[in-house]
Amino acid sequence: MISLQDIREAEGRVAEVINRTCLDHSATFSRLSGNQVYLKPENLQKTGAFKIRGAANHVLQLDPRKARGGVITPSSGNHGQAVAYAASLAGYPAVVVVPEDASPAKVAAIKGYGAEVVFYGTTSLERIEKARELARERGMAFVHAFDDPWVMAGQGTIGLEILEDLPDVDAVLVPVGGGGLISGIATAIKESRPKVLVFGVEPAGSNSMYLSCRAGKATELKGVNTIADGLRTSRPGELTFPVVQKYVDDILLVSEEEIKTALVTLLERGKLLAEPSGAVTVAALLAGKVPLREKKVAAVISGGNVDLKLAAELIGEA
Repeated sequence: MISLQDIREAEGRVAEVINRTCLDHSATFSRLSGNQVYLKPENLQKTGAFKIRGAANHVLQLDPRKARGGVITPSSGNHGQAVAYAASLAGYPAVVVVPEDASPAKVAAIKGYGAEVVFYGTTSLERIEKARELARERGMAFVHAFDDPWVMAGQGTIGLEILEDLPDVDAVLVPVGGGGLISGIATAIKESRPKVLVFGVEPAGSNSMYLSCRAGKATELKGVNTIADGLRTSRPGELTFPVVQKYVDDILLVSEEEIKTALVTLLERGKLLAEPSGAVTVAALLAGKVPLREKKVAAVISGGNVDLKLAAELIGEA
């Protein structure tokens, strides 16, 4: 288990690397959802997503003697961009193992930060195994995308910022893939103000955390099917799942159509370009999945690295 102190130390460590994103009240989403909605736009974060917080916290703690061979990470895209950027700041070479169907926009961004890209498999478990294999072969430092205490603590800095900007927040909505983001935020929230509710939001087509919480043990999916590529995770992390069990009040599921509607509505009404993974919290609000009314709710928009061709298609459909 990470601690509140770990997250506070991470906050100081990454302060000069990240953007401290705002917390904006949205009259539109408040009216549409029946709650007072505040958006945490991590799509405006460096590298286009929250991932730089955890990646920087990990990379900046590496022993230079052990990291001279470089760093390697498995990623669907956003974490890879973050590690590539953090490694470039530290002067380390970087390799990112991405799925064979990775977003072209995210692959281009990873390469733009100077990292080598290796395509392998389609599931999170496949790319994790491949990255570990390459780490051994090349003598590189392995950075897990979510199941890592430094990464989790870095992501938890979002929770500290929410509490600072909205001390009387009633609930926080967080996208869920492997659980690194929500485990960090939930630790920050619950160890500071235990009465604040924390809800995770998952695509119905990639619901490993939801099923694991219902079963009381980590459950692996045979396959995932969702437009939210950043949340395609076959199994919760060994470190993240116990934190979710301890601190998260519930996991909410949203459909593909609900995600698409949220993405277009965020762009049209909120003037925010979010990727499908980043829009799931707003999808839960718009679809009435959040079991609250007239409460102050903070929704984390986790990223904005959407393929513009996909965004254009969704706008066209709308």
